[in-house]
Amino acid sequence: MSHLSADRSPAQPPGRGSVDALISQARRLKGQVDAVRRETEDDSSDPQGRWERALCDLALHQLTDLDQHLTQLRDGPPPVPAPPQEPADAGTAPPTGSLLSRVGSAEWNLLTDEAGWSGDLYRILGRDPASPALTLDELPSLVLEADRPRLTSMVTDCLVDARPVDGEFRIVRPDGAVRTVHMMGEPVLDADGGTASMWAVLRDVSELRRSQSAVRETRDSLQHHRHRARTERRLAAEPPEAVPPAWRGPLRLPRKGSPALDLAARHLPAGPGTRIGGDWYDALELPDGDTLLSVGGLTGHGPGVTSDTAMVLGAVRGMATAGAAPGPLLSWLGRLLDTTAQPALGSALCCRYRPEARTLVWARAGRPAPLLFRDGTGRVLDAPDGAPLGTAPGTAYGQAEETLQQGDVLLLHTGALLPPDTGATPADRLLGLAARFGAARSARDCLSVLAEEFGAGERDDDACVLVARVTP
Repeated sequence: MSHLSADRSPAQPPGRGSVDALISQARRLKGQVDAVRRETEDDSSDPQGRWERALCDLALHQLTDLDQHLTQLRDGPPPVPAPPQEPADAGTAPPTGSLLSRVGSAEWNLLTDEAGWSGDLYRILGRDPASPALTLDELPSLVLEADRPRLTSMVTDCLVDARPVDGEFRIVRPDGAVRTVHMMGEPVLDADGGTASMWAVLRDVSELRRSQSAVRETRDSLQHHRHRARTERRLAAEPPEAVPPAWRGPLRLPRKGSPALDLAARHLPAGPGTRIGGDWYDALELPDGDTLLSVGGLTGHGPGVTSDTAMVLGAVRGMATAGAAPGPLLSWLGRLLDTTAQPALGSALCCRYRPEARTLVWARAGRPAPLLFRDGTGRVLDAPDGAPLGTAPGTAYGQAEETLQQGDVLLLHTGALLPPDTGATPADRLLGLAARFGAARSARDCLSVLAEEFGAGERDDDACVLVARVTP
């Protein structure tokens, strides 16, 4: 039976010369696209380069298909191949890229329940050409279970409603390979307008779909890469906003009552081109009237470590609010870091100030000890042992206590204040500012001195400083 509906006549074949011209254009364009593809092979780690190569691969697949379809249009239908002498080889696929290995045809006669397949369709489906063609009722046995309803719907629409067939489904070959098949067809009507048979052209589009998937994946990777780069640039341009707290300018804690601490803090970014790190400073009024002061950070740079630092700072605040003293707080914080999915090294300096007695209880984990300035002189407070967080599981941290006086200036810092190879330590440089701190009237004035002394220098890493001045 003809593959044409009863009310249509066959179209005349196109002119051979015009098809040859199209074939030449397709092959020339394919060569140009292939040249562009080779230019993108330099750097496999570049997301944009991977996306460009995937697009070129997809275009090459489509141009190859176009070339092969035009060639078949020019040469006419291929002869029906004779059954092979060795059926065992029938399931093997011909070389990739061959048109005959990717396009086949079929016709199912509804009156006789006979089915006819081209040799190419046997190859696509991995079937032995010596075996009988499957009927429409048997065809779903080759299809993945999840795609069988789609095939059933397509066939029903064609046979019952005389609608054209156009859709895809996945088949499982005898060797276990899963292939994606695109089927296009239409009903063949008898003289009374009823559906006598159904014919279809089936095409293996697995490679094409893989190329399209690669384009989508590389596009998503490129978008993620660009989003991350924008985020890092934003964080680098706005380092104070990268990690809490949100307070700016001077702060007085406790907010009511006396004596109190006059507070000021600042984040000092590293040199140009350095990504934002994981340092923080914080001051918090606790429920019992004490004041929590802390500085610290995690190793690394970028948005990932910034979010982890925010998590650690939240844990410090939570444990201090629950009443934890600085030493036990750091021990528990170290255990928290040990249990994370990607353990990180960290450091912290935590102080708890009791305003009524003007006493400061503090502990450190890998951070410099606080500096105390009084009457124009300064000294480093005696430091208890304090290994960095995450270096030794189960580390216990000792703590020290200091009594402060009205007018004292307490300075907490994260250490990376100076450029490398300066021949001086941050503590030495800071202690040299004792006279200027003594003349300062507020914590904010002290912070201005620090910014003048250290703000313009290029450091290897970020630094934070927190100044607390005891007031009446």
